[in-house]
Parts: sequence; C-alpha cells; structure tokens
Amino acid sequence: MSTYSDDGLLMLSGIQHFFFCRRQWALIHIEQQWQENILTFGGRELHERVDDPFFTEARGTVLVTRSLPIISRRLGLYGVADVVEFHKSEEGVKLKERKGLWQPHPVEYKYGEPKIDERDMVQLCAQALCLEEMFNTSVMEGDIFYGRTRRRQRVEFDEDLRQMVMELSVEMHRLFEEGITPLPEHTRACRSCSLVDICIPHTSKKRSVRRYLNDALREMK
Repeated sequence: MSTYSDDGLLMLSGIQHFFFCRRQWALIHIEQQWQENILTFGGRELHERVDDPFFTEARGTVLVTRSLPIISRRLGLYGVADVVEFHKSEEGVKLKERKGLWQPHPVEYKYGEPKIDERDMVQLCAQALCLEEMFNTSVMEGDIFYGRTRRRQRVEFDEDLRQMVMELSVEMHRLFEEGITPLPEHTRACRSCSLVDICIPHTSKKRSVRRYLNDALREMK
C-alpha cells in the first residue's frame, strides 16, 4: 500500500470537519479561514485543560499520556491525541523505561454531547489507526469524553468504521490536491457552524452571492 511523504500529510483533526461538512473542511484547511463561536471556544478551552505534552501519570496498571503526537503515513494524516492511556496487558507493546507490555487506548475530549452520527468516532478511529501504525499493534477500542455530560462513550473500531476513515482520508487528499472548495449546501447543521457567515450557505449554483446580498438588503428595509 502506498504511503504519503511529509509534504503530503494533512491534519487529522480535519477528518471530523470533513465528515460534518466538506465545504467547512475546505474553508478551514484549503482556504485557511476560521471564525470562533461558543461551541469552538468551549471545545478549545476543554482541550487546553488536557494539553500538556510533558505529562505522564501512572495510575496502577494504566499510564496516562497527554498531547501525544501521532502520525499515519498510510492515511497521510498527522496530529495530536488529547490523551492516550496505556493499559498493562499481555497483548500490549513495550514502552521505553517501562516494565511489562502496554496496550494503547485513545481518549478524545469533546465540549458538547454525543452526536447522532459518526463525526467524532471517525476522528477517534483515525487516532487509533495512527497508534496501530506507530506501535505496530492492534487498537480495538477507545473513548470519547463529552464535557457537557461529563461521561465517556466507548467506541469500538470495527471494520465499517475503519473503512469509513480510509475512504474519508482518500477523499480529503483528493480535494486538497485539486484545491477544490465544494459549493454550499444549506442544512439544519449550518445554524451551529462557526463559518456560516463566511460560507453563506443560502447561496448555491442557482443563487449567486450577489443575488443573496440583494435579497438580504431588501429584507432589512
């Protein structure tokens, strides 16, 4: 299977944006546009609380590592895992300066609550695939901690989820290489998107930006 060079790597965190809305992903990762709202601010604040690349804590048979750099040249993705727990296990891997074998277990922190789709799961699964490649092991499950519910949600990395991650990463690379920003498609999810004012989702191929602005001005009179 082919692999990506350093110049061809994309940010792993973008796979969640890509699943949610390909246009949002392109505005952020191709056009380099970003705008904060209460949801993104809350998420950034929550991540900052666990962002300590020098933190490692031993809790009995569990090692907790924060802000671990991860990479997969097979997916062409790189990033930082919020938390990776290493559970002592006979099926685990060797760690430097640690006795025994340890099984990686990724934990992603999210500001809100569990979603009705797999947008958070594909991000966690992509992290697991990075860990598998880095440590030459199998990572079969992980957790997502939601700040609003203060609970963890267990995620199993089955073949369907893994295949979804592979297909999303391939499409991300294709759009990035072609520099394509998809046309807007207005949905209910647009109301919570921080880029709604940049995206102007009410416009489409049938409705130009100029017409959208003229219609908006008429409504203000």
